[in-house]
Amino acid sequence: MPSAARLFLGIVSACWLAIPGTAAAQSAVNVVIGYPPGAIYDVYGRIVARHIGKHLPGNPSVVVQNMPGAGSLRAANYLYTVAPKDGSTIGLFARGIAMQPLFDTQGVQFDAQKFNWLGSTSDEVSVVIASAAKPFKTIEDARDREMVVSASGSGADSVIFPYILNGVIGTKFKVVTGYPGNADMLLAVERGEADGNAGTSWISLVSIKPDWVRDKKINVLLQMANKKHPDLADVPLALDLAKNASDRSVLDLIFSRQGMAYPFVAPPDLPPERVATLRQAFDATMKDPEFLAEAKRQSLDINPVSAAEIAAIVRKAYATPADLIARARAMLQSGKSTAR
Repeated sequence: MPSAARLFLGIVSACWLAIPGTAAAQSAVNVVIGYPPGAIYDVYGRIVARHIGKHLPGNPSVVVQNMPGAGSLRAANYLYTVAPKDGSTIGLFARGIAMQPLFDTQGVQFDAQKFNWLGSTSDEVSVVIASAAKPFKTIEDARDREMVVSASGSGADSVIFPYILNGVIGTKFKVVTGYPGNADMLLAVERGEADGNAGTSWISLVSIKPDWVRDKKINVLLQMANKKHPDLADVPLALDLAKNASDRSVLDLIFSRQGMAYPFVAPPDLPPERVATLRQAFDATMKDPEFLAEAKRQSLDINPVSAAEIAAIVRKAYATPADLIARARAMLQSGKSTAR
């Protein structure tokens, strides 16, 4: 490392240690996760929590706090309005929460563009899946007949994605909300309570339910992202089903969140030097050999997305023309009116 960079980090570390109330002075950092234990966000949150402390000044202990509720909206509100603004608390919430105010401001207590993004462990591809025991083999089947899909809270992919797909490509998803996290949504599919799910991440399936993929207990009907996953070359991409430029723009707006799959964030109004330290620690964790080895053992994708890239995704979403946002909002409102 160049001497100037070492000097900068040394000054930052000294400032961090010297200021009362900072993570190092407290010897602990809290990681707030907006989902219950076992959810894929929890898996990513905990693996980062196990390793990031060694890359922070003073090597603080790291404590995980699960704060589920409303598809992680509760955690986002807490991080913005309640969490200490001293670097001692960071968090992880749904990738789509940052865009939630564009479509529905109910319950929202934050300005997404004022969060201090730290980075994401990867980008993501989400999928529409159906139990192999149900009569849904392709996405055309979901256009021909009603398909019941399990979902969590208002800002979650599992709710947003099927409503938008209904409005843009003509699927007939019936969204059943109220499942606390991904594990519960998948259990609903396993029990036959739901035909499938329209917002599960592919890596979540591979990690949590490998037998579903291996033994073909599910059919993968559609991919939802800006590009296909290498494992799913034969599964259609939602963007390719757009009938016109407006359709494609709406889908691009909604699926842009996939580029910030597991966003780690700090509250607003932190001193710049503390934000820089947290980002440096996150970046170092993404390169940590022990972290990477553990992620490999858990079959977790690690393809880091920088804080700057996440901020750019959020800025682009908020710069979307008003008519396209209004169209997407109308689709979501229409979906909610038929939800149960």
